[in-house]
Amino acid sequence: MAWTRRHLLDLESLTAEEIVEILDTAASYKEVSGRSVKKVPALRGKVVVNLFFEASTRTANSFALAAKRLSADTMSFSSSGSSVSKGETLIDTAKNIEAMGVDAFVIRHSAPGAPHLLARHTRCSVINAGDGSHEHPTQGLLDIFTIREHFGKVRGLTVSILGDIRHSRVARSNAQGLRKLGARVILAGPPTLVPPAIAQALGVEVSHDIDEVVRISDVLNCLRIQFERKAGRFFPGVREYAAIYGLNGERMKKARAHAIVMHPGPINRGIELTPELADGPRSVILKQVENGLAVRMAVLCLCMGAGGE
Repeated sequence: MAWTRRHLLDLESLTAEEIVEILDTAASYKEVSGRSVKKVPALRGKVVVNLFFEASTRTANSFALAAKRLSADTMSFSSSGSSVSKGETLIDTAKNIEAMGVDAFVIRHSAPGAPHLLARHTRCSVINAGDGSHEHPTQGLLDIFTIREHFGKVRGLTVSILGDIRHSRVARSNAQGLRKLGARVILAGPPTLVPPAIAQALGVEVSHDIDEVVRISDVLNCLRIQFERKAGRFFPGVREYAAIYGLNGERMKKARAHAIVMHPGPINRGIELTPELADGPRSVILKQVENGLAVRMAVLCLCMGAGGE
């Protein structure tokens, strides 16, 4: 199928075929990073703006490098020290930057729906790099890409997402995409951090028995406890959380021989995941980072009209 969307705002609105098209395009771009000259001219003459209103390391740098490897010019925006601190609105900020002749906004914002608002009020392509606790579509895509690359498929796999589901945009994007591609998805963690309404809305399963989840899963995707969003109020303490819901070497003895461990980062080591697992042979965490570059190259090209050429 031919890609027709100018924006990537979420995975909820994508079809399974559109998700597969992004994954296939990303696979074609992955080899670029292995070349001696790590560039292609697909977006030469285009300008991509990183519009980040929240802190980011992996996502911001990944998008910036993806745009540069496609030969686009890039701009980085930080709300601190900008006119936002003087009361300027998101739309006014975007329109002023747009007037400089830019072609795409990659936006991260604490307010759910901010990328959708931007898409309605600007002529640029808009890529959602995380909006509040709503979605983080490129993280979901790179996680799915990593799973498909490792197993050669997604359909029929059991993927469990563990941890702070309540505050996680990553969980929502993963669940949306994985379910559409035929995976069994389980949300797992303390009852206080896995609200039944979220699972019901996503059409996935819930479990609070981590040992059972470990036993039946092909993929264990651990999520960070978001202490900055006051997630610590939802369980007695980090020791209790690590003992009952965290992944460690002893618990992973129950896992299937082929099971892999994922994490979108940054990791609270020793809480949701022990160092022996984060750095061990089951971990594909650094592979996620590597694949994120190819996925974001694909998304930028498809949304900005270059396709897979």
